[in-house]
Amino acid sequence: MTVEDPTVEERLTRRGIPVDRDLRILALGQFANRFGTGAVITTSALYFTRQVGFAPNEVALAMSVGAVVGMVVQVPAGHWGDTRGPREVLTFFMTGAAIFSAPPVLARSPWALALLLGILAFFERGAGAVNQGVIAQLATGGRGVLFKAYLRAVTNSAIGLGSMLGGAALIVDDVWAYVAVFVLNAALTGFAAFNSTRLPHLPAHERGEGEPRLAVLRDWPYVVISALTGLFTLHFVVMELGLALYISERTAAPTVMVAVLLIVNTAMVALFQVRFSRRSDSVEAGAKALVRGSLWIAAGFALVALAGRGSYWAAIVVLVAGSLVHVVGEMIGSGGQWGLQLGLAPHEKQGQYQGFAGLGFSVTAVIGPPVVTYFCVEQGERGWFMLAGLMVGIALVTLPAARWALASRERYGVTTHSG
Repeated sequence: MTVEDPTVEERLTRRGIPVDRDLRILALGQFANRFGTGAVITTSALYFTRQVGFAPNEVALAMSVGAVVGMVVQVPAGHWGDTRGPREVLTFFMTGAAIFSAPPVLARSPWALALLLGILAFFERGAGAVNQGVIAQLATGGRGVLFKAYLRAVTNSAIGLGSMLGGAALIVDDVWAYVAVFVLNAALTGFAAFNSTRLPHLPAHERGEGEPRLAVLRDWPYVVISALTGLFTLHFVVMELGLALYISERTAAPTVMVAVLLIVNTAMVALFQVRFSRRSDSVEAGAKALVRGSLWIAAGFALVALAGRGSYWAAIVVLVAGSLVHVVGEMIGSGGQWGLQLGLAPHEKQGQYQGFAGLGFSVTAVIGPPVVTYFCVEQGERGWFMLAGLMVGIALVTLPAARWALASRERYGVTTHSG
């Protein structure tokens, strides 16, 4: 059964809670883990600069080390989950993340911070890759994309609530309050690790004779699709970084609009992500959803671009309108990405394949900031229109690429998630 069946969403949740026990466990673990993350994200940079005394560039460098480690570990971790048992490997990585969540607060040199954040990233990103494979194994029967949409709504809600707690620590602005945030994050990650032991045992895939260890690296159709969907996520960097810089440098709107628009985006995703991800749980539908999403995103960029022309209130109105249009495209496009990434991956290798798919987002997060800064700030209004065209172009290229990738599965009889 595919997501086109109207009973799929009814079977997914009842009163906002997953009906399936295993999906409830996954959602609970996600909420606990991301609540702690939201609190740490809100406070960590200010703690290390204001309380410990690191320079901003030293903190940024340490975080970059963690990002690089996370990129390297994703695919091997996913493969390990496929071959050693997804639940057991997920518990291992989550336990490591719980153990190393609090120690960064003790760092008193930039190199110590980089080392601790690198170790933490190893476990956190490893857990993230394996978790994607677990989701693909458990959210079957046309529920894969909708459950990912549900988890994204859960994630946004948890990070938002965690950020409120982090904000309280910022108000207190004392060492003990910041340390408490790190310790709380460790405790919640520990709960998420324990929670993962409640999941059912999932069979491990034994690598056949002559089968490559990391088959995804030789699966060129999937590599191309992952590159395209990774590039498509550039719009997240645009709205998180480019929009903030554009508001402060090129518009008459107050800088507080950055926070206002973030809240609007978070609320919209929490409320409507599942609804806007319907009918995307197949390769063909996912590619079409990516194109529809790109058109909304492009329209949102075009509206935001006009904010540089208006007065104080005109800029505010245009920014809100552009952000609302963009978030519709964000939600539709996210469903399309998940449909492609899940639908083209062999069912027994979902861990390494979803880990590789996540690599595209990680690479974009590294190369995106300078690109976005150039277009959104240095080029100004023209740059926003250029980015709008880029988003549509990426999505349009995905259509023939998806047909090619799907044909390669049918030619060789590969059993995929949606098969």
